[in-house]
Amino acid sequence: MDYDAPRENEDGVNVNATTDAEVRRPQGWTGFDEDELVAAEGQLPGSDLSGEELTIEVVPQQTDEFVCTCCFLVHHRSQLTGDVAGPPACNECGA
Repeated sequence: MDYDAPRENEDGVNVNATTDAEVRRPQGWTGFDEDELVAAEGQLPGSDLSGEELTIEVVPQQTDEFVCTCCFLVHHRSQLTGDVAGPPACNECGA
């Protein structure tokens, strides 16, 4: 089956998929939510975010935490694998 070939309906008339889709749309349907479009304004991929400031509190590593040498995530001491001879690894990476 050639999916790029023009299609015909039962009467042998060529069918334009774009026109058919437009006919089936509900009245007033635009294809996107205008509120979401306004909220995303200026945050599109490739937009300049150099003027934005991030306010994130960085907490230093606690005494009961370790950094996994495989995934480089900070975990609680309870997530440390039972193998203490090697470098510290979490349960997920050490399994």
